[in-house]
Amino acid sequence: MEIYWVLGIPLVGGVFLALWGNRRNAPEINALFSLLTLIAAAWLTARVIDYGPMLIGDGWFFIDSFNVFLVALTAFVAFTTALFSRPYMRIEKEHGRLNDKRLRLYHSSYQIFIGAMLLALTTNNMGILWVSMEAATLTTVLLVSLYRTPASLEAAWKYFILCGVGIALALFGTILLYFAAEKILGSGGTALLWTHLNGVKTQLEPTVLQLAFVFLLVGYGTKVGLAPLHSWLPDAHAEGPTPVSAVLSGLLLNVALYAVMRCKVLVDGAMGTDLAGNLMMGFGLFSVVLAAFLIKRQSDVKRMFAYSSIEHMGLITFAFGMGGAVANFAGLLHMTMHSLTKSAIFFAVGHATQSAGTQMMDGIRGLIRTNPTIGWGLMLGTIAILGVPPFGVFASEFLIITTAMHEHPWATPFLLLALGVAFASIFGKVQPMVFGETELPKLPHQPALTPVFIHLGLVLMMGLFIPPYLADWYRQAAALLGG
Repeated sequence: MEIYWVLGIPLVGGVFLALWGNRRNAPEINALFSLLTLIAAAWLTARVIDYGPMLIGDGWFFIDSFNVFLVALTAFVAFTTALFSRPYMRIEKEHGRLNDKRLRLYHSSYQIFIGAMLLALTTNNMGILWVSMEAATLTTVLLVSLYRTPASLEAAWKYFILCGVGIALALFGTILLYFAAEKILGSGGTALLWTHLNGVKTQLEPTVLQLAFVFLLVGYGTKVGLAPLHSWLPDAHAEGPTPVSAVLSGLLLNVALYAVMRCKVLVDGAMGTDLAGNLMMGFGLFSVVLAAFLIKRQSDVKRMFAYSSIEHMGLITFAFGMGGAVANFAGLLHMTMHSLTKSAIFFAVGHATQSAGTQMMDGIRGLIRTNPTIGWGLMLGTIAILGVPPFGVFASEFLIITTAMHEHPWATPFLLLALGVAFASIFGKVQPMVFGETELPKLPHQPALTPVFIHLGLVLMMGLFIPPYLADWYRQAAALLGG
């Protein structure tokens, strides 16, 4: 029953805000619906922890430790982002960048976007997974183009074309998966139920599964932002509203990678080889290295952190590609840490760019003087995402790199080089933004940055101590991924 609340609340919220999303209290209503979704997700999580994996609705929904972990993370970040967007979007309206009609579109699309991602995470049907990813793509196009400037429309169009091509490739991979399953499970929708496929994965035709995974990896990998299919991501982050950047980096990329991992489990069982893992390691490592060197060339702060998202998603993909208990555990931990940290960074960046009136890093200076809350939020977030101890990103990166040293030593120099370049580039650019000289006066008001410090507090806690029940949760999810 809990699953229907998790999926129904965002849907009702989207319809309600489509009708009344231009009211003065619409940001609070958006946050309220997000809070209700979080409560429902916590309820569902507690049920899975108590009773184990669940098949719901005649097998059309499947919840286990892997996807319920992502459901909880998605609902939490969606709620904190809704809290952040309350003052942020009001200031955007005061500056004349948005009107009531576009605010209604934003609030409605935000709820539908969250609902589409939650549906992708909870459905047991690989076809519905594809449909929900397409729905998330279409709603994100509306969110990226919200400002209706030439640059935002270009970014939305690029996002639509590239991710449309990617999702079409994923559809072809899903069709191949159905053809392989039909011979064993028979025709009909049940041939695409993941639990049925997982039960007969050793009987599926390996050659067809191999080809299907290539299309699925390239297709969903476009949504993950894996190089060389990544070029939509920096534009979408730079030109869309900052709350959209936070949920893109913190949530959508995870959901796309979740789809890849569900497919990898099937392919590993069918083939009995490391082909899927090797492909993921190759794409992941290439993304890490390419993004690290592209970070150095950026002058727009949101584009810089967008390339940082590509780097970290590449690292997570590499970890899942290695497989095994430790690497999967590290990948899940890094997925959590990246979502919390990167969304916190975009919250701080959003207020920083609003106060400076520009996204160019040369125009943002002395945040520690003009507004210490923004300055410390951005600097602590940057330190955390760069993997400085004792933040949790250090723990997950350490596990990934030491596992690579043990199992794939050839990749270690590339990883260390990329992480070093990214560290030097990002820290060198953020330091003057926070501590540089400025003649600007202090801001007359304090921004609402509570979500920033909640996220960073959780990341710090996870770096110092992972609660036993949470560690067990990660271990169960890692075991489900095999490898």
